[in-house]
Amino acid sequence: MSFVQAAFGRFKQTVTAYAGDAPLMRAAVSACANVIVADGEVAGAEFEAALKGMLADPILEKGYDSLMLEEELYDAIGRARTRAGRMQNRLFIEAIADRPAEQRQSVFLIAADVADFEGISPSEHRALTEVAGALELDRDALL
Repeated sequence: MSFVQAAFGRFKQTVTAYAGDAPLMRAAVSACANVIVADGEVAGAEFEAALKGMLADPILEKGYDSLMLEEELYDAIGRARTRAGRMQNRLFIEAIADRPAEQRQSVFLIAADVADFEGISPSEHRALTEVAGALELDRDALL
């Protein structure tokens, strides 16, 4: 990759971050929601861990405030309560499968931090496996 292409890529990423990267945000909230709901209970601490993780992502932090992310996460959790909703969340996750590995890994690691709140349960492991598959990542290498 030439210097000009690399500079243009960084510029494009910066502009996208400030404008709000909706597919990346939807993937992150959907991954977190599927993990949060996986064990059958929605813990407030998991919700807070998801928000904290998303706000630590430089692209999401520049494009979205806490209130916007909370609203999107509530919607994604609502979807995740049904099988069809979890599939819709998975489609939002798969929508970024062609993104750079750094962005896909960030989404996965935010969801993994949510799952690891009180230890990763078997149902959360399954949810993380689905998230990693949708993102075309190796779950075991990232955990």
